[in-house]
Amino acid sequence: MICPSVTPAGLLQAISNQLKYNKPYPGQPAQEIRAALAESTGQLPALNGVQVEQVRTERFSGEWVRADEKTDANRETKVILYFHGGGFVAGSCAVYRDLAARLSAASGIAVLTVEYRLAPEFRYPAAGEDCLSAYQWLLDQGFKPGHIIFGGDSVGATLALMTLISLRDEEKALPGGAFLLSPHGDLVHLDGESYTSRADRDPTGSRETNQRILEDYLGEYAGEAPALLSPLRQDLTGLPPLFIQVGDHEVLLSDADRLAGKALMDGTPATLEVWENMWSVFQMLAALLPEAQQAIHHIGDYVKETLKLEAEV
Repeated sequence: MICPSVTPAGLLQAISNQLKYNKPYPGQPAQEIRAALAESTGQLPALNGVQVEQVRTERFSGEWVRADEKTDANRETKVILYFHGGGFVAGSCAVYRDLAARLSAASGIAVLTVEYRLAPEFRYPAAGEDCLSAYQWLLDQGFKPGHIIFGGDSVGATLALMTLISLRDEEKALPGGAFLLSPHGDLVHLDGESYTSRADRDPTGSRETNQRILEDYLGEYAGEAPALLSPLRQDLTGLPPLFIQVGDHEVLLSDADRLAGKALMDGTPATLEVWENMWSVFQMLAALLPEAQQAIHHIGDYVKETLKLEAEV
């Protein structure tokens, strides 16, 4: 489905220029990337009345985020488990707190954001292990698998897919669904057509920057890259319904399109929304863009429909 843009072209260009200015440069140290991301997101207006609770266990850290007190009734039964983006080297619960709060507001349930270990301090498979641990922790707390929805953006969306595939292959119970924002469908081959056709339009992504993502995560990993880092080339049979959003100005457009097609071909329900004039993870700019607000509303509808929450929230 094509979702139209309503923001004036001049404002979109100004935002795109700023995003391009803040884009990490080749070889930039991870600490600088983290600091820049935290600073830029910290300048955006955030929702008021958000409730935050830290989670620290032996196997992972994270935080509960609730938009307001009205999410309390559903907190112990239904949840979004969110895996943030940041190229495996950046991103945090704090950086993604406002997006988590807006997802909570849209769905009416709590969001648990995972503070997975980052590269280069922690290489493959650390981030994926933490995502699996977070899911297992929720099950240990009494959440039913079908009452959990995975969510993720960029490499976080890849982590969501990797976790789903790992759980299925291990014949473990799967969550009720997953929503994926600007997913990297294949971190290894980087062969999507939009890497070329959208190269001049995408203010944040490129084949070169995504190659660094793979290198940062794998480090000195010996041998061929793990197949799990290419969900697009995996069997997607038996996965729960997927809801995918992507901007039509981003280099990952082809990944999202092919991922949705592969899922459907393998018998997994998948819905794809392509947002006009948008770039990677534009949902983070919901304080500025009506398109982002509407996209988050659509995610909330997907969560409600999947978890049958309409009568509860």
